[in-house]
Amino acid sequence: MGYYDQDYENQSRSQKGNRGGSLLAGLLGAVLGGLLIVFSLPALANFNILPYDMNISPKSSTTDEAVSEDTSSSASLTTVNVDVNTAVTEAVEQVSDAVVGITNIQTASFWNQTQTSEAGTGSGVIYKKEGDLAYIVTNHHVVEGASELEVVLSDGTRIPAELVGSDMLTDLAVLTVSADEIKKIAEFGNSSQVKAGEPVLAIGNPLGLQFAGSVTQGIISGTERAIPVDVNQDGTVDWQAEVLQTDAAINPGNSGGALVNLDGKVIGINSMKIAQSAVEGIGLAIPINDAIPVIESLEQYGEVKRPFMGTSLQSLGDIPSYYWTEALNLPSEVEEGVVVMGVEPGSPASVAGLREKDVIVEMAGEQVTNILELRKVLYQHEIGDSIEVKFYRNGELQSVTLKLSEQNSL
Repeated sequence: MGYYDQDYENQSRSQKGNRGGSLLAGLLGAVLGGLLIVFSLPALANFNILPYDMNISPKSSTTDEAVSEDTSSSASLTTVNVDVNTAVTEAVEQVSDAVVGITNIQTASFWNQTQTSEAGTGSGVIYKKEGDLAYIVTNHHVVEGASELEVVLSDGTRIPAELVGSDMLTDLAVLTVSADEIKKIAEFGNSSQVKAGEPVLAIGNPLGLQFAGSVTQGIISGTERAIPVDVNQDGTVDWQAEVLQTDAAINPGNSGGALVNLDGKVIGINSMKIAQSAVEGIGLAIPINDAIPVIESLEQYGEVKRPFMGTSLQSLGDIPSYYWTEALNLPSEVEEGVVVMGVEPGSPASVAGLREKDVIVEMAGEQVTNILELRKVLYQHEIGDSIEVKFYRNGELQSVTLKLSEQNSL
């Protein structure tokens, strides 16, 4: 007799019921999943987001064209061509071969033996070819004291140079070399049109010929900057140079090189920088419009011919105020001017009647408050010009007419 297990039968029915429910649920899930895929494929195709492992043609035999059109509208690729020939590179290419290195060679004697050595290097700019010669402008301090001068072209060729003339006051000099090797000359621009913020390039040989032809970029930081210059290094300011200020890096060896605008034209001759530990990015260049008359005079005469008065002078501000009334007898309202400390016999000042202790306050209609302003006014005139000079003598304002002559002093 068999044994009937009621619990087992109930359990079996329960398991069969569960399997039936699971099967039904699975079938419904499959159907719903299939429908979801069918309805979602067109959307996927329209967005071009097809699964990377499925080769599905969402529409028809023209699907490739449709997909291509959609791709171009939603994820197009653009090819960018970068042109490295900018205004800067074009300006550099135009003028760089006209910027040269200049080696200052000096001779010294030790124990009755003569020794020649390189005293320093600087830069220069070839600005003219005429006949068999090419002309180079540089700084006076680059060629000062040289017994020989050598020019190094941009391709490394070395050729001897001759000094035509040099001017300490403006820190300019002109050299000549044989024109045989010269293939490029620089073009001068107009420094009067330069504006603050204008991009510029400094080209030269910083720290010597090892870095020959270096280019630095910056802007014009300021125009018509007045910089006091002690020409003879005696601690007294002799001249006030008007220069262009730039933040383009100018280092030792850049002196005499070119300051160039983006047209590739020389607008200044790099001359100096303010070198202090707390100062950065203040380079100075001689405006080319100021340099041209000096260059022309150096070419023609080997020097700059300036008018002179024949006096020794001192700014009133450099004299203790005690002497203003006691020795010079000046009215109390006179606090600025230039004191005549001495007069050369037979000079224009002597002929005009100027004397020691006269205090000049006006020249050629322009007020002069110190010796720098007097020099500036004086050098605006030509040799042979007659100018009116107003001065105080024994407390009285007087005037004389002074005819300027030529000599290398005031």
